Amino acid sequence: MADETRTLSPAPGTTPHTSQEALAGGRTDGPAPWTIRLVLVGLVLAALNLRPAITSLGALFEEVRDGLHMSGSVAGVLTSVPPLCFAVFGVFAPRLARRFGPAVVVCAGMVAIAAGLLLRPFAGGTPGFLAASALALMGIAVSNVLMPVIVKRYFPDRVGSMTGLYSMALAAGTALAAAATVPVTDVLGGSWRTGLSVWALLAAVAVLPWLLLVRDRGSRTAGQPSAVREDAEAPAFKITRSRTAWALACFFGLQATAAYITMGWMPQIFRDAGVSAGTAGVLLAVTMVMGVPLAFVIPRVATRMRNQGPIVAVLGVCGLAGYAGLYFAPAAGAWAWALLLGISNCAFPLALTMIGMRTRTGTGVVRLSAFAQSTGYLISIPGPTLVGALYDSSGGWGLPIALMAGLMVPQIVVGSLAGRDRTVEDEAGMRD
Repeated sequence: MADETRTLSPAPGTTPHTSQEALAGGRTDGPAPWTIRLVLVGLVLAALNLRPAITSLGALFEEVRDGLHMSGSVAGVLTSVPPLCFAVFGVFAPRLARRFGPAVVVCAGMVAIAAGLLLRPFAGGTPGFLAASALALMGIAVSNVLMPVIVKRYFPDRVGSMTGLYSMALAAGTALAAAATVPVTDVLGGSWRTGLSVWALLAAVAVLPWLLLVRDRGSRTAGQPSAVREDAEAPAFKITRSRTAWALACFFGLQATAAYITMGWMPQIFRDAGVSAGTAGVLLAVTMVMGVPLAFVIPRVATRMRNQGPIVAVLGVCGLAGYAGLYFAPAAGAWAWALLLGISNCAFPLALTMIGMRTRTGTGVVRLSAFAQSTGYLISIPGPTLVGALYDSSGGWGLPIALMAGLMVPQIVVGSLAGRDRTVEDEAGMRD
């Protein structure tokens, strides 16, 4: 894992430090082992909650549209709310982490997710539904940005494996919500409101380990790792000067576009092709569950390669094949298309891994994570809305699917550029 070690080496002129020293705010003994284990549990539980707010809605999208009397265009706007919130709120995560510490911010994020998921089915009307959804998505947004930061600072010698672990947990939570929402809704009486609100329980459980970290005095000091201090003390550089940062942001945005179109619209594509609601939810779950093993494998493979372009290309080709299948035979080959799109969606853990690999300092990973994710999610906003508008205007899925396939080509191009062996600090002209 020479490349992984290289990306974690301290900048010239700085003093190396262990993760324990960084987390302890300068104490050489570091936090207790139980604290590290608690961080690990909290990381996994947080990751489990970063997508159920979206995929649970996708499984019941038709029922929600009917219940709230949404048009196709308004429904398209609803599918664009997640990337909009991630872009708007994610940019504030580094500043909040500097002031309060990452543990406090992630804890607050889990509380916001639980509250939003509990309130949104009963908020009354589309505006209330959107507002409560935005609350949950705000919590997801700040946690999205801080996950790579926490991984690199708590586990600096295991970035690939730990990124894989929480990416795998994220994929598991995504798939679980997609597969279980319809059956759970049926068991609880058939109301979509109850079926959506039940996911607030999972978020409430995720609050507990972070609350313990915040309450512990030593862990609260540990919640302000050196990555945050370095961000204030290291020589300044402009992330926007880096071509790799822009390429990674565009790659993140295009893969997010594909992911949110898939999560928001794929069940409806299958249902319109004659597939039952329950089966359509399971097909979405199959797409999402592919990320469970692959999200663990891909980051580990990526950290062993100097250039991640070949991985980008393989994932893109799988996406093109999946969209071709949806276009020509959506029902006949439904399971194959779900598998191929699931492989393609693993561009997400690859992008997260490249955030760590394209930086060499704590300052770099904080800034690149915020820039790539916020800019990327901003880029992804029009996609789901445009798919809804094309569906309404054309009366079918031919044009929307053609759009999805067309976007895969630039995703391969910018992903290959982002995968080149270089760091944003060097490109942005940082002077040590």
